[in-house]
Amino acid sequence: MENIALIESFSEFKDDKLIDRVTLMAILEDVFRNALKKKYGSDDNFDIIINPDKGDMEIWQRRIVVADDDLDLEHLEITLTDARKIEPDFEIGEEVSEEVKLIDLGRRAILALRQNLISKIHEHDSTNLYKQFKDLIGEIYTAEVHHVRPRVVILVDDEGNEIVLPKEKQIPSDFFRKGDNVRGIIESVELKGNKPQIIMSRTADKFLEKLFEQEIPEVFDGLIMIKKVVRIPGEKAKVAVDSYDDRIDPVGACVGMKGSRIHGIVRELGNENIDVINYTTNSSLLITRALSPAKVSSVKINEETKHAEVFLKLEEVSKAIGRGGHNIKLAGLLTGYELDVIREGSAIEEDDVELTEFSDEIDGWIIDEFAKIGLDTAKSILSQNVDDLVRRTDLEEETILEVIKILKEEFED
Repeated sequence: MENIALIESFSEFKDDKLIDRVTLMAILEDVFRNALKKKYGSDDNFDIIINPDKGDMEIWQRRIVVADDDLDLEHLEITLTDARKIEPDFEIGEEVSEEVKLIDLGRRAILALRQNLISKIHEHDSTNLYKQFKDLIGEIYTAEVHHVRPRVVILVDDEGNEIVLPKEKQIPSDFFRKGDNVRGIIESVELKGNKPQIIMSRTADKFLEKLFEQEIPEVFDGLIMIKKVVRIPGEKAKVAVDSYDDRIDPVGACVGMKGSRIHGIVRELGNENIDVINYTTNSSLLITRALSPAKVSSVKINEETKHAEVFLKLEEVSKAIGRGGHNIKLAGLLTGYELDVIREGSAIEEDDVELTEFSDEIDGWIIDEFAKIGLDTAKSILSQNVDDLVRRTDLEEETILEVIKILKEEFED
């Protein structure tokens, strides 16, 4: 063939891209047919024969023989005189097949053809990559840090595929250096133009679930089921587990002797505190377990509103709320109920006053914010440390100090 460089490149593409023979032939035929359509307006009367292994290709044009003065469509018809130059015994109405040389397409068309071929190969690669990672969504994947940027970490796997780990998908304590191996789950794959963007996450609940599968044999084998996982990444997580085999203690199996089994998971998640609890269909019992380490006295549930009042002794309230309100927040997410903590039998002391009595001076939403952490009287707030109140609520220090000032004035009066 005339354009040796183009033909030789066929086998190069096949070797470099590991494309199977059938796919390569389909891509090549598509590229050449597009070139023929551009030059002749149609490719219907062309046959393309490709041998990608040898780098051979032939293009044959089929035309009908017409009288010399009846030629209307040159790309579909050939005059009797020209046909007989190919074979002297051709007659009008017969079909003539003639080979088209690449050089006949023109130099510019050949260059465009090669560029189109490269583009199609890359498109094929991108499609395969998209399908490959689409099947991996929700699975743990490991890749190496290639680039650390302020808002994103770029990872590269063993095959050179680029994976993106955005800042918001990183655990707050994560710190990466070039060359570090990073584990996460493939959360999504999106096509940006023709190139797939692969997003990894370390903050997804699914990542913790998959770590349990990977690190705990009974979970991997299906002897223990992960019923639900909720997380505040890097801070705290709760995992509800169950087993159909009464001989297996699902919590004990997941935690291991002195926490030996769960320790690797905790370390992977930046020392995230993980509570493993026994799942139950008894909503009241599940809420009680979910609020561990607090000891719950009783639970009153409203199934219609998915609301539950949890009664605890005064000394258990702070345990139920947890640092920064994390424990009660996760318990609510795990059980599916909105939880209100109520101090059990908490008769207000004679010299104490309910916070609602100050509603003319303190906004209702501020009173509600204190109630969320079990503080519903003046004394319960005054007995707290200001820094602790800032940490446990969504209130500004200035707001808390103003509330304390109002309460103190009342008691001084």
